[in-house]
Amino acid sequence: MIEIGGQVYSQSEMVLAALGVGGALVLLILVLLVLALRAAGRSARATEPLIAQVSTLGQAVEGLNQGQHALSGGLKSVSEAQATAQLHVVQTMESRLAHVQQQMTDTLHVNALKSANAISEMQTRMNEVLAGSSEKTTKSLTQLQERLATIDKAQSNIEKLSGDVLSLQDILSNKQTRGAFGEIQLHDIVSKALPSDAFDMQVTLGNGKRADCLIHLPNPPGPIVIDSKFPLEAYEKLRAAETQSDQTLALRELRVAVKAHIKAISEKYIIDGETADGALMFLPSEAVYAELHANLPDVVREGFAARVWIVSPTTCMATLNTMRAVLKDARMREQAGAIRKNLGLLHRDVELVLERVAKLDTHFNQARKDIEGITTAAERAGKRAERLDNFDFAELEATPAPQLVSVPDSRG
Repeated sequence: MIEIGGQVYSQSEMVLAALGVGGALVLLILVLLVLALRAAGRSARATEPLIAQVSTLGQAVEGLNQGQHALSGGLKSVSEAQATAQLHVVQTMESRLAHVQQQMTDTLHVNALKSANAISEMQTRMNEVLAGSSEKTTKSLTQLQERLATIDKAQSNIEKLSGDVLSLQDILSNKQTRGAFGEIQLHDIVSKALPSDAFDMQVTLGNGKRADCLIHLPNPPGPIVIDSKFPLEAYEKLRAAETQSDQTLALRELRVAVKAHIKAISEKYIIDGETADGALMFLPSEAVYAELHANLPDVVREGFAARVWIVSPTTCMATLNTMRAVLKDARMREQAGAIRKNLGLLHRDVELVLERVAKLDTHFNQARKDIEGITTAAERAGKRAERLDNFDFAELEATPAPQLVSVPDSRG
């Protein structure tokens, strides 16, 4: 760049300006030559000044050529200086750019490492989270599977229970099968509460009537009968009653059915001299038992008056446990004589043992005395042997004759 008169011109502009000036000068010379040639014909005298002017003009052109050459050299120097400056600037810029590029590369490398570490940590955390989530999901699925298996098992149990309920409904719909159901339930309760020799099932009494169960209690009160009854039809009508009149009618039927059972048991299973003065009516349903005590207490009192006690599975078990205690007490009384006899024999055995111990103590005392006599004789024999070993004959002669110690016979 070149500054002239406050204006800044580039190298290419200066070269173009110089060429333009040179071209203008050449054009001016040509114009002047043409004008001079035209004026040559007018006046010969005008030729000489013109030649002088042409010569002057030639000199001026030569000076211009020299100035142009000088300007060309200056421009060349300026161009070389500018090239050198541009090369230096370019080299400086390249160095700075290389330094900046290196810094950027280092920064990018550091950022890349940080990003890689962050991504690695994030990936590790994600793996841990996914692993934990997978474990929890697996555990949840396992628990869900177990619960589904439990639900399936419960469903199968419900289906089986539904079948059992239908079977039970079929059983209870028939009087004979319903009676067998009550007898089986009664047998299970009695067999769990009492020993096998304390009761009999389906016993025929002296009047020819067959009792469901006979408990062999001691006198008093004597053997007592338990008979199973199940007034199911009247109870189902009571449960299905929707109006007050229907409920009253069902209660009346239930009262009549239970009274009939109480009367039958009182007439058939209470026999003087053979059974107790009372009997038990077993109801296989807790609901029917609760209904009687809740809405028909007069029927229960009539059973008490007839010496027929109504029991449910729960109260029957409690009653049988009481009977078991009575049986145990009676059997203890029956065995009291044998126990007393065995106690006498045991006392005699203890006395014999004491006598033999006294004799053995006497033998031990005699053996102790014999051992003491043997020990004394052994000590004396040892002393004499010691004196003989020392050849103390004078003292030995002065020693009185030893006395023999008699050893008693331990066999006497």
